[in-house]
Amino acid sequence: MFYFLGEFADQLSALNVFRYITFRTGGAIMTALLFVFLFGPKIISSLRMRQGHGQPIREDGPAGHLLTKKGTPTMGGLMILSGALVAALLWSDLSNPYVWIVIAVTVGFGAIGFYDDYLKVTKSSDKGFGGRARLGLEFIIAGAAAFAVTVLDNEPFSTSIAFPFLKDLTLNLGIFFIPFAAFVMVGAGNAVNLTDGLDGLAIVPVMIACASFALIAYLSGNAVFANYLQIHHVPGTGELAVIAGAVIGAGLGFLWFNAPPAAIFMGDTGSLSLGGMIGAIAVATKHEIVLAIIGGLFVLEAVSVIVQVVSFKLTGKRVFRMAPIHHHFEYKGWTESQVVIRFWIIAVVLALIGLATLKLR
Repeated sequence: MFYFLGEFADQLSALNVFRYITFRTGGAIMTALLFVFLFGPKIISSLRMRQGHGQPIREDGPAGHLLTKKGTPTMGGLMILSGALVAALLWSDLSNPYVWIVIAVTVGFGAIGFYDDYLKVTKSSDKGFGGRARLGLEFIIAGAAAFAVTVLDNEPFSTSIAFPFLKDLTLNLGIFFIPFAAFVMVGAGNAVNLTDGLDGLAIVPVMIACASFALIAYLSGNAVFANYLQIHHVPGTGELAVIAGAVIGAGLGFLWFNAPPAAIFMGDTGSLSLGGMIGAIAVATKHEIVLAIIGGLFVLEAVSVIVQVVSFKLTGKRVFRMAPIHHHFEYKGWTESQVVIRFWIIAVVLALIGLATLKLR
């Protein structure tokens, strides 16, 4: 909305700043942060009153969680999404189709996560939406978004994937790019969802990934920078930096309330939507493989669950004391704060490695 104020720069030169993505990204960060600070307490109070006993805690999890986390309300993702969406709609160029594609994935995945949280709260169980039905809906949303991205980009690169560290190597998947891109979005959403198990554990790596992809989107959308770095130029994707910035601001506000001991959990409402959003930006900017590096912590969490399940079904033995892997370290004696902060450090290191691929080509 504010972007269009730049059209009046001829009458008032100061309005020219609204044309700059960097300025509007900063505005989105501050707007989302202020929104969550102002409305967060009311949202938490309302959710606590409506949910009663709060989010059901896994009985097979660390025993301490039943004492420290019981009664904490969930669906805190509503706080993040509302702040991020308000900021994104105010500061983005709403004529940009990439903006609406990413918003659609974010809201769609958020709706699925909300229904899952709703079932858990109303049934007082940690079992929510059926896995197959949930994944099916996620793939429908992600598939539609992937198709829209291929329509917007230029052929043949619209259906190709680029490889980090190798400037000239691309692989054209043709029609198979759509299921691949859908898998990236669905995988990212569920990987973040699995990471969300301790106070502050998921939201900080999400913000780190958003900051990384805000930079990637800005560079990919700028022909000069993209040519200098020898990465694929995708016109229009620079605007996605504003959305990523809005999530950073909302995430900072949420962390204020989610810091140990958490006043609220983001729930599937937040984790699914934020992961899907990051995946959608990665697909739009043609940095799907780089996402696996920057979001390596999320990949690790997801792989730990897959390894645990496969090992138990094939051998009857568990590789980890408990999956996802952050619970494994809790069982090994790490305190919750040790797990969270050390995982944050891993997320920062992986983000730096991922960003290094922009130049090492």
